[in-house]
Amino acid sequence: MEKTVIPTVTELAIGTKYAAKQMAAKAGEWMPSHHANLESVLFIFEGKCLMKMDGEEIILKPGQAIVIPPMVKHQIKAVTDYKGIHFMSKDIKFEFFK
Repeated sequence: MEKTVIPTVTELAIGTKYAAKQMAAKAGEWMPSHHANLESVLFIFEGKCLMKMDGEEIILKPGQAIVIPPMVKHQIKAVTDYKGIHFMSKDIKFEFFK
């Protein structure tokens, strides 16, 4: 059975306006479905993940990035163990769904 988990998050850099955070999850894990009030960018540097967003499913591999628009519900599944960097405004607010 696949499980929903909070990914491992590590702050990499925090500026006056922006933050970069590493996200990591194990193969088969789903992150909670959520949206945010501001746009952000997810860059994958290790493994593969599946992004479900706006009615589409997109496989992201190392070296690929995706822009996540504001207020668009999305969810990520780790296809393999994966790591990515999430670039975002420090003012971003997330809302999680069950």
